[in-house]
Amino acid sequence: MTANRWSDLERPPLNVDGLRQALLRPGSLWTAIDVVDVTGSTNTDLAERAAAGEPEGAVLVAEEQAKGRGRLERTWSAPARSGLFFSVLLRPGVPVERWGWLPLLAGVATATALSRSAGVDTALKWPNDLLVTVEGEERKTGGILAERVGDDALVLGIGINVSLGPDELPVPAAGSLALAGAKGTDRDPLLRSVLRSLERWYRDWKQAGGDAAASGLMEAYAAGCATLGRDVRAELPGGEELTGEAVAIDGDGRLVLATADGVQRPVGAGDIVHVRGV
Repeated sequence: MTANRWSDLERPPLNVDGLRQALLRPGSLWTAIDVVDVTGSTNTDLAERAAAGEPEGAVLVAEEQAKGRGRLERTWSAPARSGLFFSVLLRPGVPVERWGWLPLLAGVATATALSRSAGVDTALKWPNDLLVTVEGEERKTGGILAERVGDDALVLGIGINVSLGPDELPVPAAGSLALAGAKGTDRDPLLRSVLRSLERWYRDWKQAGGDAAASGLMEAYAAGCATLGRDVRAELPGGEELTGEAVAIDGDGRLVLATADGVQRPVGAGDIVHVRGV
């Protein structure tokens, strides 16, 4: 057999039939699961389906993304089948002002699932980066991108580096579950675990009307957030910078900074740099 990008036995393809059998059950949030070999961006593709009326619960997974997108219009790529790159379609049906919690909810759901199924302690960097420890250093192993579609839909994109080795990392500050000592890098059980965790947290949040405190989401996020208690630099839209100690997550999911002049300022958007450890 001629070797090609899909014949790496160390990185087998996802078993779409097995995923559907495990997750597409009566009463489940998930209504469709599709796996494609390669696409530009699962978020872009699923947003098009959402705009065309796709029901809530569709999951689109790519074995490889050619134009993966992150927050702040950043792009990133990874070798085929080296990670989990997928998007889910949600139609929350709760007040839109509470939708800002959904990427944070996805962070909690993903981090708890990976900690359980991969055996890797996974923390959150506000708002939605997934951190693991590699050789004593915090490394980003995943991220989440939320994009609104129309008036009633939201697409959540999740990317997780699973089996990348040191010579495959896109930047030195990146990591992977394998480099963090994961007990296994089989992507099928990892994806099932993340989707089940996401369904559980999403249902609880919806049943509470999108109330992050009442659903337990606010407490869970604060408990898993590696940003709280640190001195940070917030690089805000428009070029402004703000420094201070990250002291809380407010009711809208914003990061609250205590500045040197004694003022507490909420940050709702921007890039956060950890200046020192806890």
